[in-house]
Parts: sequence; C-alpha cells; structure tokens
Amino acid sequence: MTKGGMETVEVFTSEGKGRALKAVKEFLSGEVIFAEPAYAAVVFDSLTHLICHTCFKRQEKLHRCGQCKFAHYCDRTCQRGAWLNHKNECSAIKKHGKAPNENIRLAARIMWRIEREGGGLTEGSLVSIDDLQNHVENFGEEEKKELRADVESFIEFWPPQSQQFGMQYISHIFGVINCNGFTLSDQRGLQAVGVGVFPNLCLVNHDCWPNCTVIFNNGKIELRALGKISPGEELTVSYIDFLNVSEDRRKQLKKQYYFDCTCEHCQKKIKDDLMLAVKEGEHKPSQDMVKEVIQFSKDTLEKINKARSEGVYHEVVKLCRECLKKQEPVLGDTNIYLLRILSIVSEVLSYLQMFEEAADHAKRMVDGYMYIYHPNNAQLGMAMMRAGVTHWHAGLIEIGHGMICKAYAILLVTHGPTHPITKDLEVMRVQTEMELRMFQQNEFMYYKMREAALSNQKVQVMPEPSTEASQDLFVKKQ
Repeated sequence: MTKGGMETVEVFTSEGKGRALKAVKEFLSGEVIFAEPAYAAVVFDSLTHLICHTCFKRQEKLHRCGQCKFAHYCDRTCQRGAWLNHKNECSAIKKHGKAPNENIRLAARIMWRIEREGGGLTEGSLVSIDDLQNHVENFGEEEKKELRADVESFIEFWPPQSQQFGMQYISHIFGVINCNGFTLSDQRGLQAVGVGVFPNLCLVNHDCWPNCTVIFNNGKIELRALGKISPGEELTVSYIDFLNVSEDRRKQLKKQYYFDCTCEHCQKKIKDDLMLAVKEGEHKPSQDMVKEVIQFSKDTLEKINKARSEGVYHEVVKLCRECLKKQEPVLGDTNIYLLRILSIVSEVLSYLQMFEEAADHAKRMVDGYMYIYHPNNAQLGMAMMRAGVTHWHAGLIEIGHGMICKAYAILLVTHGPTHPITKDLEVMRVQTEMELRMFQQNEFMYYKMREAALSNQKVQVMPEPSTEASQDLFVKKQ
C-alpha cells in the first residue's frame, strides 16, 4: 500500500528481517527518496529553553508560552503552528505543576494525536503507530523497571478528561519510543536537540554499509540515496556509527535494537583489520604491547570524557598528548583507538585556538577515516569540514581549501544543497577559493594581508567541543 509522497517505495518482507522498504524506481546518489514529518516530536529536557519546540532551531531569544511557561518558540508563527500539538500538553503541564521528562512528553503527544485521529494509518504513512515494533518482550529486568516507572509517571501526568488507554497500550507506545525514537538535530546538524517518531522511517532496516542516509532538514527527515539504487533494491540505513569493529557493532545493535546483524560487513568482518591495525616492519610490536596500549587508550578515553564534561580542556589536551605518545610506536594509522584520540585532540585544540597543532592531528584523522568510512558517509563529511576549517584558521590554505571542497561534495549527497550546513560550506568554499588564488599569485602578500586582517578583528572562537559521542540514528534511553 502506498500513500501521498511515498509512491517511490514499497513495503515488502525481507528474508530474516521482516518488514522492509524497497525502491520502486531508480535513484541516483544524493536523491531524496522520501521526506517525512514527525508523527510527534519533543525537545530534550536539557534544551527546552534553548531550542524552538516547533522547528527545533537553536535561537538566542525565544518566546515562552505565556500559559505553561515551559514551551519556547522562535516567534508567533512557530507558536501558532505548534498549538494543535501543544494545546493539551499546555493544559496538562499547568495542572501537573511541571513538565515531565522527554519520554513522557513524547508518549503524551503520540497519545493525544491518536485521540484526535485514531491509531490507524495517517495520511502519507505506510505503517500505523499501532503496528510498529515495540520489543517489550525483549526487555531485560532493568529496562522493565524503567518501563514501569515511565508508565506510572505517564498515568500521573495524563489528564483524566482525555481518552484513557490501557496499561498494555501505554507500554506499547513506550516500547515504540525506546527502539524507534529518531534523533533530531539543530538547524546546522551539529547538535542532537530532540527526539521524534517517524513511522515510515521505522520500516527502513539496518545495514552497517547502507545505501541510504537520513538527515533532519527543515522540519522533516529526508531519506537520501548514497549511490545508485536499482528498482526492487532494499533501502537500508545504519542505526549506529560504523567506526567500531564488527563484533562491537553487533553487540551494540543487539543491546539497543534487539537483533543480530547479518550484513556482509559484519559476517565477513570487512575493515576490522584496518580498525585494529598495528605498526608493521622490523619494529612490529608484540601482542602483549598492543593489548597494553589499547587498554591504556580505553582508560585514557574515560579520563578524557570526565575532563570534557567538566570543561577542563587543557587537561583533555594533556591526556591526549600522553596517549598519542604511547600509541604512535604501536598502533597503525587507521586504528580506531588512535583515530578517536586524534578526533578529540584536534577538536579541543581548535577550540583553544591552537590551530597548527590541531591541523596536523585533524589531517591524520581524516586520512584514516577515508580508508574506513563509506565515501559518502555523513560523519566523514563533517570530519572533513572541521579539518578543512582548522587548516584554514592555521593559514594552511591549500590543504584547507581541498578539504572543504571534499566535504562539500560529500554533504551535497548526505545533506543536500538546501541544508544550512551545506550552504555554510558553500560560502567557505568560495571564500577559500578566493584566498587560494591570492596565495598562488603572491604568497608573501597573502600572509601579510591575512596577518593584518586577523589583527583588526576579534578572535573568532571555535564552537565549544561537544561531549557527545558520534550520534546514532535512533535515540536510546540511557
């Protein structure tokens, strides 16, 4: 069955996976296969006063709802647009005395929509909320305990005058959120800001080396082709970051999404050798030395995460430098433990305005990523962009411009030309191209003009390093 806006895909049964989506027509790299608005979505608890509750854009000044004092909006347009979904929520928050957590708020928004429209198929949907997988039967004891707590909190919050639902149905909704809640990003795609449920997206199965990617753009998710897709081919996305060996990815998928990954990359352990690479040659390290360095790397990453969460960035740099000193004689250039340290130290050094050292680490990071990631992987594109900007700030215009051009080519596929981050990148590409021409014509004059320009403007502070790990596709309650 196909509905408005979904004519290019079809539901079918995929062997060993169950329900799935396949292409009805041919798609080329970067094409949007379908776009879907959220069935329901909410802003994360920690960002409710910083992010618009309608469009999920980050704004400096937001208008607060005068009734509940909880919801925030860009302007009156966003506030009016939210009223259908916020009306019941607003009243419930006032009566309850405070807003519940994001899980309860999302469940309530879903229930109020079901109350208005019923639990069947909605316009443009290939599957109903009622028919989505909840995996409640796969929950462990801790998850069951959390589910019971969520159900109790929901019942306390849910108004008595609204339609009443049974415990089993409420549990179903929380199960759906638990394994199908999609991460929403801000307008530039740089920070996870909320969670939503998109029924059609839930039909797209996982593959560690997928043929599609998903991006949140202008209030909708877009499923985009990473390469040529033939009619009849199953559409897949990766639920998690690829930058883990196959065994660890399979464990993560089993724990978070309750299935055993049987994709080709997991079965054949493709690229595991690169991710665990060690130095070769006459000074090849012993297995004991490799184990010792990997354990040291894991311990250091825990210390780094603590220092980052506390904002002690000079300590982060110190820890990274110590770790790199241990890693470099032992680990290969594509080893994931080396790449993780390089990613962190390059980002933090850029924030601290230490651009030359940051650029060196950033280049090594993206060089390693290019051997591991799919050539049109969004994480690779974003890392390439950060590395290019770092080189630009360091005055290394030739390498910086080249990286920015590569990043732009990737993001045209993964994000599309209308996404704000792609537009930002296009501006950078034009600017660095102009500076590169100037550099090639007269290198001495270029550096003189650059020095004068920097001395006459405020130091541009790079964005504060994020403490988040690579975003997974779906939100999983921790």
